[in-house]
Amino acid sequence: MRRIITIFCLIIISFLLQSTFFAFHDITGISPNLMLIVTMSFGIMRGRREGMLTGFVCGFLYDIYFGNLIGPYMLLFMFIGYLNGAFHKDFLMEDILLPVFIIIVDAFVFGFVQYVMLYLLRNRTNLVFYLGHVVLPQVFYTVIFTAVIYRILLSINKFLKKKVKDNETL
Repeated sequence: MRRIITIFCLIIISFLLQSTFFAFHDITGISPNLMLIVTMSFGIMRGRREGMLTGFVCGFLYDIYFGNLIGPYMLLFMFIGYLNGAFHKDFLMEDILLPVFIIIVDAFVFGFVQYVMLYLLRNRTNLVFYLGHVVLPQVFYTVIFTAVIYRILLSINKFLKKKVKDNETL
């Protein structure tokens, strides 16, 4: 129960930071996607189920605040969390290279799907401009913040695992 409450609080904190602080202190209109970092982190640290559930909550909040409909971002975050959970068994948690590589792919996929939903369906087909001026800077900012935030989330995850292990021995 403590783990669920902690993950939910981390999601709320990242949502509040993304929608308030980083929305007002963005660089050229682009800010890092903290919700994507949280979804990716818990997907690779805890597995497919946790990644998908974290993605569900992150996507639901993203849909409510940033989207026009409830559902598209929720499905996208769930899909990303589920796919990232596939790396749970095959990776050493302290290694930062795999999460950085995964967040590059995730942020690029997120930006491309966002382009399709917001622009391509409205017959705005300047993909090269969108990739160069929106997606790539957002990927860059998200990767920079991943290096810091992932280590914080990793230490929180280790603390929660230790508490569960201590409770099982009692």
